[in-house]
Amino acid sequence: MPTGIDHVVIAVADPDAAAAELTERVGLAFTGGGRHPGLGTFNRLAFLGDAYLELIGVEDAEAAQGWAVGRAAVRSLERGGGFVTYALADDAIRGTVARLQANGSSIGPAIHGSRQGSGEERVEWWTATPPELGPERPPFLIKHAAWGAEWGTAAMYERRAFVHPLGSPAKLIGLKLDVRDPVALATSCVAEAGMAFAWFGATHVATIGRHVVRLAAAGIGSEQPSVWIAASVDRPRSTTALGLRFVVRP
Repeated sequence: MPTGIDHVVIAVADPDAAAAELTERVGLAFTGGGRHPGLGTFNRLAFLGDAYLELIGVEDAEAAQGWAVGRAAVRSLERGGGFVTYALADDAIRGTVARLQANGSSIGPAIHGSRQGSGEERVEWWTATPPELGPERPPFLIKHAAWGAEWGTAAMYERRAFVHPLGSPAKLIGLKLDVRDPVALATSCVAEAGMAFAWFGATHVATIGRHVVRLAAAGIGSEQPSVWIAASVDRPRSTTALGLRFVVRP
């Protein structure tokens, strides 16, 4: 079963420029990333404890149509970019997929993927996705190959202790999404991705390990998608960038 949010996907025209913007405005360092061979996309990553932000760019729109994240990124960039989707970490991804499919989920099988990481190292993972992804669709599942410079034991230890330009280590807390129909989306997330939601007033809340996903009704005064981050700061900070709101709090 999912143990937390693995990463948040943000579509941008220029990942390098977008990374520089978030470093300057939010204080996050982007220290990872690479290209997805044959899939038409490339990225920059900011590690936030055990999770990360992914700034994804498209260099070949035709090739990007070959996978769900790529298709969703292309659609997002056609509208100017911004929040695309998020992934849930699941170390038992094949068993989870089998249970979900047995209960009627349309999620696909766990498929191997990779990209060229730093140096000559290839970073590998397995993902299981619904047929389509998007800001108002369920997330996908991912399991990383737990070795190497990005996902080995030493790498994970260093990531949790890494001091970002904001002055301390940082970790992801969760997401808040204002959507057209939070009831329908929560129901779909339960069926397709195995999430569990509780209802608090007008907000549906899913707790996945140490992370929280909040779904609220979009309307007048609705907020942009919000990424919540914990760090050693004196007081909460809120910055809007790349079509999202980044909240850093103690």
